[in-house]
This record gives sequence, C-alpha cells and structure tokens, in this order.
Amino acid sequence: MSVAEQLIPSFVRNVPDAELTPDPLDPAQIISGTPEVSGLVLWESADGARTHGIWQITPGVVTDTEADELFVVLSGRATVAIEGGATLEVGPGDACVLREGDRTTWTVHETLRKVYSITTHD
Repeated sequence: MSVAEQLIPSFVRNVPDAELTPDPLDPAQIISGTPEVSGLVLWESADGARTHGIWQITPGVVTDTEADELFVVLSGRATVAIEGGATLEVGPGDACVLREGDRTTWTVHETLRKVYSITTHD
C-alpha cells in the first residue's frame, strides 16, 4: 500500500442519494435508446489500478468491454449478455462479477445504480 493510499481516511457515503457526475457514453457504444451514464469515484489507488465508486445508467442498450469488476446493484434492472458466455439478469441486491476482456451488451430495463470495485491490469 502506498503512502498516498494510507493517508485517505475512512469514510461513509449514502449511495441512493449521492450526486453523480454525467459521464457521456461513446456514441459507438449505444445500440438503441438514449441511455445516459453518470458516476462518482469514491476511491482510487495511487497507480489507478483499483477504483471503487457509484455508477448509474438510464434505460437503453449499450456495449462495453469490461475490466475485472465486482458490483452490487442498488436499484434498477438490466440484462447483461456476455459475448460467448452467460446472460446475466441483475437487479436490486444482486452481486455480479465481470472479467477483464468480457465483451458485454447491457439491456437496461430500469435506471440501474450500482456500487462497484474495479481492478485493471496492464
């Protein structure tokens, strides 16, 4: 653990009421609808390899290439289809693990808010 990581104090954040910042999608990721993404980084390691935060997406269909991620859905519902793999139905209270390199298609049925922890590898 780096010195910078040790200096970050412990904290609590109310997730349902947290104000998120818009994070526009690349138009090439949007398959249908007009989904909007917003988020809030709660913590990031000094080297940028680990990030914890809150993420939200409104209804629509989008594609993504994933990092190693654990997330818990707070509200909303989506179907996450992994190319060549499983189709996951996620909703409130569900914990989900995605693997780095997974190519996914997210069909968001109801605005989805999740808390996530991502690890990237170089």
